Formats: sequence, C-alpha cells, structure tokens
Amino acid sequence: MDQRMNGVDPKMLELLVCPLTSGRLTLDRERNELVSEKAKLAYPIRDGIPIMLVSEARKIED
Repeated sequence: MDQRMNGVDPKMLELLVCPLTSGRLTLDRERNELVSEKAKLAYPIRDGIPIMLVSEARKIED
C-alpha cells in the first residue's frame, strides 16, 4: 500500500460521498484520489485525509 494511503480508514472511505452530487466515490490508488464519476471530479487524499472540497477537486476530462 502506498505510504500516502497509510492512516486512511477503509470504512470511512465507504461512507464518504461526493459533496456536490451525494453520489458514490471510487478510490483511485494510483493517483491517490476519490473519484466522483457523476460530478467528473477527483478529490485528493493528502497525508491520509480525503480533501472533500469542490474547490480542491481536479476536473476529470473525457
């Protein structure tokens, strides 16, 4: 497991939803992000903490 992921509680990740759409998130381990397909946003995980702010999210291009 990536060192940046250490400390992230898997149960917490199951409970988190996109703050914009309230939709499901998927974990992208390679980029260390939580992805909302519905909103086309990727929320970063920094030091094991998901940053669930739309202003901090990366836009996903098709």
